[in-house]
Amino acid sequence: MGEPLATGDPFGTGDPFGTADTRTETGTETGTGSETDADTARAIDLLGRVSFGRLATSMRAMPFVAPARHIVSDGGVVLRIHRGFGYHRACNGSVVAYGADSFDRGGRCVWSVQFIGTARIVCPTDEELLLFGAAPERADGEPFEPVFMRVEPQFVTLHTLEYREEQPNGHAA
Repeated sequence: MGEPLATGDPFGTGDPFGTADTRTETGTETGTGSETDADTARAIDLLGRVSFGRLATSMRAMPFVAPARHIVSDGGVVLRIHRGFGYHRACNGSVVAYGADSFDRGGRCVWSVQFIGTARIVCPTDEELLLFGAAPERADGEPFEPVFMRVEPQFVTLHTLEYREEQPNGHAA
């Protein structure tokens, strides 16, 4: 997985979808242990190739989805969100869902990774802070104040879509 990906081969396997197991839920009893581990590793590797995703949980019994910046670190995912949203209070110690995809990149093969896990507020290492890069200046008009949460992915799902032709990454009016 450390090798660069070939165009149209999002997994670096020579097959745009890898094995058939990549379209099943991983982290459960589907497939053998090694296939599940390989599928999870593949999904986490893909997650490391994009910077933003969507965090989902509930707040006061109401579901919400929020944008988040993420990095992959030590097999887990560290999220950076704006403290002013207050979402970290609902997420800390709770089960959350997180998803990211390559849909905005266009191309013949696109993928989507989703997982659930328990979120914990953390203080990122200096190395992790460097991986995040610069924070936004403002969020919804107020100064951006970061809060970081770590989620250990469980019940990882990877979905892929393959098209005959490259798909544009814009919308038609």
